[in-house]
Amino acid sequence: MEVKDYIQSLVKRAQAAQKIAEGHDQKRVNELTAAVAWFAMKEDFRQKAGEMLVEESKMGVVASKVLKLYNKAKGVYSQMKDDISVGVVEDDPKRRIMKYVKPMGVIGAILPVTNGEATPVVKALWALKTRNAVILAPHPKGKETCKYIADYIRSVLKKYKAPEDLVIAMDPDQVSVESSQELMKQVDFVVATGGTPMVRQAYSSGTPTIGVGTGNVVTYVDNSANADDVADRVKRSKMFDNGSSCSSENSAVVHKDVYDPMLAAFEKAGAFIIRDGSGEKAKLQKTIWPEWPQKNVLNRDIPAANVSKIAELAGIDIPADRTFIIVEENGGIGKQYPFTGEKLSVVVTMIRANDFDDALSKMEAILEYQGKGHSCGIHHNGKDDLVNKLALRMKVSRLLVNQPHTLGNSGGWINGMPNTMSLGCSTWGHNSTGSNLTWRDIVNYTVVSRPYDEPVQPKDEDLFSEELRNASL
Repeated sequence: MEVKDYIQSLVKRAQAAQKIAEGHDQKRVNELTAAVAWFAMKEDFRQKAGEMLVEESKMGVVASKVLKLYNKAKGVYSQMKDDISVGVVEDDPKRRIMKYVKPMGVIGAILPVTNGEATPVVKALWALKTRNAVILAPHPKGKETCKYIADYIRSVLKKYKAPEDLVIAMDPDQVSVESSQELMKQVDFVVATGGTPMVRQAYSSGTPTIGVGTGNVVTYVDNSANADDVADRVKRSKMFDNGSSCSSENSAVVHKDVYDPMLAAFEKAGAFIIRDGSGEKAKLQKTIWPEWPQKNVLNRDIPAANVSKIAELAGIDIPADRTFIIVEENGGIGKQYPFTGEKLSVVVTMIRANDFDDALSKMEAILEYQGKGHSCGIHHNGKDDLVNKLALRMKVSRLLVNQPHTLGNSGGWINGMPNTMSLGCSTWGHNSTGSNLTWRDIVNYTVVSRPYDEPVQPKDEDLFSEELRNASL
């Protein structure tokens, strides 16, 4: 079957299912989302999905994926549970405005391999909450896992007598760049979560799209911070799924007063330290970016690889008890200094800052090189004024304070961020939104306006100062 015809057959199935879902009331929507979330939290399912994805993709950590599935299924559902997603969602008697929420139709979801276990579940929950249908287009390295997860969700829908085709995964033998591109042309809306090339293709598909940007999180360590606490947070963040999250810290800009204590704290926490100018640094750089300086493209074997695999690839002798890598980079920032870019691994770059202003300049330069619009962080103790200065200056959509980025950026139990698997990067990152995407991003609205009894127009004196009213050109 031709790709176009195959995708058309999926879309027709999804459209038929969505027509039925469009008639669901809030009670039915709540029943289905609760059921899918609950069964997605089951340990046997999570364990198999995690094991399948690690085996299939050769990336990541099973335990992290198993925990991620639990946290995201429960977290996304807990935040959407009481939300109204059918009928009237806003009623403003004063303005005489009412807003009705409606489904978009068939959603095409482009999935990343790094989060190929949790993203299908989150997108399915969004679709069910909004009475849409969703077609899942996985990365080729996660296609079997995606099919297993989709079939599992479909079995839940069948149990609760709902149309199974509300959630469809591409058949593994049909997964390709071409099929994803065709899907993006035929659906009603695209949610693109993945690499920059795929997101750009989604935006150019001709179909309304919401996409995400490139990560390259940089965090500032102030001289007021406790070095051991910071080392623990960064370690937990980088160790989770072997640093494959776009939210994990890629660089730490450290105040000079705590630079050496921070190195010692990282080493105590289990880091292998690679110094500026060392042969080990040169070997690691060549391994992570084998085509540098012509291209700053990551070696495909690096994302989500553990320390022992990276050490083997680089030909570096790293003790078995080391769990992540700290690399000094104090020569510069940008294309000529690739360690200041995204690494999608357990490698963190450490950069010295003379003071807070110097740190701000270096953080800006890093984000300008890669990751503008995504996220940054700060670790401090008793200097909340620095947070305000950082927030005002950095062109990022989210800023985490004293947190492990991977565990908090996309929502979690440690903060109030919306739970998601898709992070917008604002126009800075060439996205239409800077939000943590939720079900609210895949709905349409109809606004009903009723007339006032009498026209309502404010007086000029209530709007403009006397000085302005009397001014002339």
